[in-house]
Amino acid sequence: MKLKDNIQFGLIIFIVVGIITSCKVRQTIEHYPDFTGYTSEDFKPEIQKVHDSLFTYHSNYLLKNRFQQWELYLEGDAMERGIIGGALMDSLMRYQEDAFVEKIDDLVPNKKKQMRLLKFLGWYNRKIYKYFPNEYQVELYGLAKYMTSEYNYIGPAYLRNLYYHGAHDIGHALVDFSMVQCTSAGLWGSRSADGELILGRNLDFYLSDRFAENKVVLFVNPKEGIPFVSVTWPGMMGVVSGMNYEGLTITMNAGKSKIPWTAKEPISILARNILEHASTTEEAIAIAQKSEVFVSEALMVSSAKDNKVVIIEVSPKNFGVYEVSGEEIICSNHFQSDSYRKDKRNKKRIETYHSMYRYERMQELLDENSPITPTKMAAILRDKDGLGGKKIGYGNEKAINQLICHHGVVFKPEKKQIWISTSPYNLGAFTAYDLNEIFGNKNTDYKSHHIDSLTIPTDSFLYSSEYANYEKYRTLDKEISRWLKDKEAVINTDMLEEYRQLNPDFWYVHYNAGVLYYRMEKYEKARDAFKIASDLEITTTQDKEEVMKMLKKATKKVK
Repeated sequence: MKLKDNIQFGLIIFIVVGIITSCKVRQTIEHYPDFTGYTSEDFKPEIQKVHDSLFTYHSNYLLKNRFQQWELYLEGDAMERGIIGGALMDSLMRYQEDAFVEKIDDLVPNKKKQMRLLKFLGWYNRKIYKYFPNEYQVELYGLAKYMTSEYNYIGPAYLRNLYYHGAHDIGHALVDFSMVQCTSAGLWGSRSADGELILGRNLDFYLSDRFAENKVVLFVNPKEGIPFVSVTWPGMMGVVSGMNYEGLTITMNAGKSKIPWTAKEPISILARNILEHASTTEEAIAIAQKSEVFVSEALMVSSAKDNKVVIIEVSPKNFGVYEVSGEEIICSNHFQSDSYRKDKRNKKRIETYHSMYRYERMQELLDENSPITPTKMAAILRDKDGLGGKKIGYGNEKAINQLICHHGVVFKPEKKQIWISTSPYNLGAFTAYDLNEIFGNKNTDYKSHHIDSLTIPTDSFLYSSEYANYEKYRTLDKEISRWLKDKEAVINTDMLEEYRQLNPDFWYVHYNAGVLYYRMEKYEKARDAFKIASDLEITTTQDKEEVMKMLKKATKKVK
């Protein structure tokens, strides 16, 4: 996410907070889940620590595999799953919440403004519990028993847990948050190497390096419902990428939203509900139609039973389903169904954003690599170039792989197989799992169930000088961002030029350099930097307009 997005986020929140806090809204809980029929909330499992990378309780376990992924297996009713999951992950959940709050401190360092933000969130989330199925409220309640009390100033643990599960939607709704931009595709028939369904997706969600450190491959065997696997992070029980034991898969892609007045059902909770209770696309559509959401989202759903892929497009006041007559379907961050053809926000997204560019690049890559295998799909998800193979700079949001990816996933629903990327980004090995093995047999051996013979190797880019330069660029980018925020900062021009050389095809580095040179009244250097930026692949129409405006200003100063 770019610096300007952080600034937008803060400004809009503070404007809204200034209005809302005058109402003196109190942050209270007026509702708890209905615990009837569930294991007692006083249940306390005795976790066995086998070693630093393996923790167990009966059939439940948490282990770290040799690829540094955490694998978590949970079974039982909602309260059992919540409490056992919390007991197994307590230190990981603490680390994750620390990372989340650390990001809040980074975005909003002023404590008084933080408290205003928290009051606003309390008001905004005041009815969110009404849109969580009771089963998931119970599970969240169980998890919350193992959350730290250090952040009780944000809210009691259970309330915080509800907030966190709506955090993606809130940020996305308030400023069309561009920290989430994903690309996915599904193929079958002649477009798939074996004729069976194959799907791939990147979750280009980035909060911080620390937040992305502990990835969790979560296997859930519920007392009622369909067993499933979800790719997630500690404490997150909603679903962003997953497949169930019936061969149904689901992934989510953010769409263009307007600002709602209250939080409703988070998209990750809707996705979880579908994954746990649907085996066909028709059942998934029926669940989605009953949901009340507060942001716009596209859910790509495939079903082995149907041999079919659909995109369910949901928003607060509209609903659509997109299907194709061919043998492939692509999803980025705009809607495609008839229900949204006249939608002004969706049209603007297509015209000004980078969603259509990534869509077209995905189409190119699928055509070039057809028929698609899991290994080819992983390579496509790792592609860092622009249309026609053009070099557009590492980290450019027009690329399929923006080098911020929380995870990449490949699905083979009919075989019930899933491949999940390991760090960093989606460049590490893709580990393979077979749900037939995991849920078809009783797990008593407490060992990783990844399948070595199906592992997709690490991307060679990870060992290249280009990658080393990219990581140096990311380090320098933090310093450049500090300079851009602090008008009194002393700017090291040698460092600024190194910053540009480390990622020379990325328009953003030259734009930033131009802004800083302009501030230093080095107008000729500023003009030249803006000119270079203007000739490169700029991310959005708004960014292009900003670059051209600054180029014009700098040129006038030179004359």
